[in-house]
Amino acid sequence: MPRQEDVKAKVLETLKKVNYPGYNRNIVSFGMAKGLRVEGDKLTVNLAMKGVDAVIADQIKQEAIRLLKAESGFQTVEVTVENEPPPQPGSAHESEGSHQAFNPKPLAGIKYVVAVSSGKGGVGKSTVAVNLACAAAQRGLKVGILDSDIHGPSLPTLLGINSQPETEDEGFIPIEKYGLKAMSIGFLIESGQPLIWRGPMVNKALEQLYHSTLWGELDVLFVDLPPGTGDVQITLAQNYKISGAIIVTTPQNLALEDVRRGVVMFQHTAVHVLGIVENMSFYRCPDCKSITHPFGEGGGEREAADLQVPFLGRIPLDTKTRELSDKGIPVVVDDPQSESAQCYFKVWDQTYQRLTKLSES
Repeated sequence: MPRQEDVKAKVLETLKKVNYPGYNRNIVSFGMAKGLRVEGDKLTVNLAMKGVDAVIADQIKQEAIRLLKAESGFQTVEVTVENEPPPQPGSAHESEGSHQAFNPKPLAGIKYVVAVSSGKGGVGKSTVAVNLACAAAQRGLKVGILDSDIHGPSLPTLLGINSQPETEDEGFIPIEKYGLKAMSIGFLIESGQPLIWRGPMVNKALEQLYHSTLWGELDVLFVDLPPGTGDVQITLAQNYKISGAIIVTTPQNLALEDVRRGVVMFQHTAVHVLGIVENMSFYRCPDCKSITHPFGEGGGEREAADLQVPFLGRIPLDTKTRELSDKGIPVVVDDPQSESAQCYFKVWDQTYQRLTKLSES
């Protein structure tokens, strides 16, 4: 009879071939494999999940059964699934940190951390993040913004910052502009220089930026995530205390297909989805004032309804916003009374209401 340790090693190697649907990361790396039992020719494997959609959980279970039957050598294979609902903020369950994959670390002096995410690139996520941060600052809050896209930092361009941050023994002093405290890897490297780093180096750089920046007292820290739902996003969500996440999309179906992956990722890592923002929602002709929908109409709101998450609002496709962004000036700062700026203020007000409601529950 094979030793228990040998059986466990073989089972884990097999389960590493089971990817979480929509990701290039396997269920063992998520910490789902929690135990196994051998009784004669029967193998029982337990998978522990948190807040995973029932359909996805069943897909994972069936794929695990299929591979284990094919590769484990046991005549009978049973896979049990414990799919625990995500904890409510402030609950005893959450504070116990019962899920081994999670070890969220809060930042001292920061009341709320808001992640701004998108399932794919090209939807204007970073522009939305910067303008929402400026909207929060103009509402009288103390605001910071962290550009966590190590490979493609956009904050230097969007804020028009070409200088490097000063340092103290304790860490970096964020650069202040437009009422924001800002930090980005782009402030530390030469413009246009590619960073050919792999996962561990990227995660280490992100940890340095996150924890070695002297943010001081903040009401809100915005974290502009890189596009997609890869290891960087998952690592950030698992390891750092995030109050909630905003998902940015456009109305077109291609972008909406990736929204569900983003929602599932945050649900799996016990991060509340504050809502969906539909960017490039419509275009208003500056001459005749008629409205057209170049990327479709209402897709973001329909997706929010299907996923049962809040719809935070629409942002127009606006030539002025693009021109100002290229100059490093957020539209909320340059023209706060414009239609685009007012849309950003409305989205932020909805977001802030959600944040305060969650913190009180």
